[in-house]
Amino acid sequence: MSFAALVATPWLEREGAKIARGLRRHDPDTLDHLIEVYQHRLLRYLVYLTGNREFAEDLFQETWMRVLERGNQYNGKSRFDTWLFAIARHLVIDASRKKSCLSLEALTNPAEESNVATMEFASAEPTPFEHSHMREESERVDSALSHLDAVQREVVMLRFQEEMSLDEIAEVTGAPLSTVKSRLYRGLEALRPRLEMTGKAVNA
Repeated sequence: MSFAALVATPWLEREGAKIARGLRRHDPDTLDHLIEVYQHRLLRYLVYLTGNREFAEDLFQETWMRVLERGNQYNGKSRFDTWLFAIARHLVIDASRKKSCLSLEALTNPAEESNVATMEFASAEPTPFEHSHMREESERVDSALSHLDAVQREVVMLRFQEEMSLDEIAEVTGAPLSTVKSRLYRGLEALRPRLEMTGKAVNA
């Protein structure tokens, strides 16, 4: 474990315990703080899963209601965002079954996938001079991601946009670690030619 991880772990444990206490008390200030911190990430995740912003916004509200109702189930031992995203994911699956407006069968009945190595990438904050270029790159990546299967898109987004570990992604999705690795690898492989193709079009 890195030094940064060693330093961060006690803080995460204290923060998790604090959140758990607040949720058990149904403390409105705790909920307001959590919504402020996680609202953008949660909505982005739901939009990626559903492909429909209006539907995602409905589920966004329902997710926070579920957090309020079931706050006593969060024990504070794991990261709050993994628990939050798992709730949101279950709501997407339930809603898709009722409304029959999504194709998420693969999320609930995933086929067995081989255990393959993942690809790791370093990330860095953009400089002010790179901001415009990064915005164009983000739009290009979003477009490419929209062509992935739901399960691949979800894992790629959680890994690189939410910066979750593979173990945390497995916790959110309820999938074996080997399946998470396979989905990540296959998603990245599917993304590469689309990004290369759009990159050539931009530079033409």
